[in-house]
Amino acid sequence: MNQALAKSHIEANIRNRFGPVFNIGAKRRAEFIGSGLAKIDALTGGGLPRGAITEIVGAASSGRMSFLLTALAQATMDNEITAIIDTYDSFDPASATNTGVDFNRVLWVRCGKNLERAFKATDLLLQSGGFGFVALSLAEVAANNARRVISSWWFRFRRAIENTPTAFIVISPVACVRSCASVILEMQKSKEEWPGTSSLPVKQTTLRVVNRGIALVANTPREYSSCPSHSQLFAEMEVQVKLAKPTTWTTTSLNFIRRKPSP
Repeated sequence: MNQALAKSHIEANIRNRFGPVFNIGAKRRAEFIGSGLAKIDALTGGGLPRGAITEIVGAASSGRMSFLLTALAQATMDNEITAIIDTYDSFDPASATNTGVDFNRVLWVRCGKNLERAFKATDLLLQSGGFGFVALSLAEVAANNARRVISSWWFRFRRAIENTPTAFIVISPVACVRSCASVILEMQKSKEEWPGTSSLPVKQTTLRVVNRGIALVANTPREYSSCPSHSQLFAEMEVQVKLAKPTTWTTTSLNFIRRKPSP
């Protein structure tokens, strides 16, 4: 008690001489950017935090990319300047367009499956400080390789954005940002629904006998110029999202349904 009184007395004397010097290092009020999903915004206390790293963790087909597209669409709708660093060139512009992403406000960086190039591009964009939303997609990176990313990269990224309006999102198969992440969301698929095979617009193939052999002749596809993508095939998917960080005493989680956009 005596120590607390002595400290407050010293601070009061210094404040009288030099002004509110002890308030300079006070933490700024947390600011957020909407994720496009009200339930997730409520779960995280406001959405995706600015000046901090949010990690979205999940296996393939867990809804992580659907979440990213929804957040990206919301950011462009709010007139944020956005960027996505696509490590394995797996970003699907068609799915993004269906979700409502405005590509006039998106910088798409394709890294040709080069992890080092992806991190250098991310560093360049974060150091600029002018982006409101930056996403690094490590979705297709092997889990072991994601865990091997040295911590100095994440400390550098956190330091670069801590006093900027940038919300930095990392999509990864396993948690790899570690202590540098302010928010970690774990995603897991609960169930999905697929249309009947008779309704899928696949290529038609004709069998034709040529010199006592069989030749496969592919006709022109009815709708797609290539095989339909995963996102074009499913009808509905239910995803469970768990708030892994900040940790709480309760096992709070939520479910949301990602439906195929209507044509």
